Amino acid sequence: MTATPATPTPALAPAVRLTPARVLRAEWHKLWTLRSTWITLLCATVLVLGVGLLMGTTYTSDGGDSDVDTVVLTLYGSQLSGVCLAVLGILVTAGEYATGLARATFTAVPRRLPVLWAKATALGATVLVLSLLTNTLTFLAAQLFLDDTDQAASLADDGVLTALLGNATGQTLLSLIALGLGAALRSVPGALGAFIGGVLVLPQVAGMIPYEAVDTALRYFPARSAAVLGSATPLPDAPAAGAALLALALWAVAALAVPALLLRRRDV
Repeated sequence: MTATPATPTPALAPAVRLTPARVLRAEWHKLWTLRSTWITLLCATVLVLGVGLLMGTTYTSDGGDSDVDTVVLTLYGSQLSGVCLAVLGILVTAGEYATGLARATFTAVPRRLPVLWAKATALGATVLVLSLLTNTLTFLAAQLFLDDTDQAASLADDGVLTALLGNATGQTLLSLIALGLGAALRSVPGALGAFIGGVLVLPQVAGMIPYEAVDTALRYFPARSAAVLGSATPLPDAPAAGAALLALALWAVAALAVPALLLRRRDV
């Protein structure tokens, strides 16, 4: 009797090691393959540049705005673009729960927390670089029309580059706060309502309370702290830039710490 040769067992593919770099690469790929990313970033850029050009072309020295900081004047559009970037931050996290992708993501990364940190890193790097480039381009473009006015300035002037970077930093930290809200609430409408109501509207309403302690506390709220960072000259009744940056960073850390704790305590 002839023995039948044994069929060789195919070798198993080596297990792929899960590292923070690979998680970051995956989240970066997901961020840039979403249509919503391109739409929100384009809207944010167009708003800053468009409003900046509008302010530059319509400004006159006798219009009563000579006391407005030059960088603040040219970057008025960042108040609108901040909402677009907040929407992007919310979609990065809450959007995955809406589509069900979060379950697959956490199955691939059971420890969960690296996913949150990777999302925050990818979003933060994107917003910071894009905002800084947009701010610089908008400032230079607006100065083409402001050259013969009392708002004429250059990048070499004291505080200008710092304010352009500060504005971008503020936008970045605000978008991370939105990302944290999206991860904590797991709902796009809920997180958007919380951001608009808590970050943008609440300080305006609370400012009507006639108590000095309330007014002092409101100076360190996210939106006001971001405004301080985006000004080349000190704002009246506002904290120093260093204190504002620290306050805004702590808000972002707190907004990310809440979903980090929830990820360890509840199911997807």
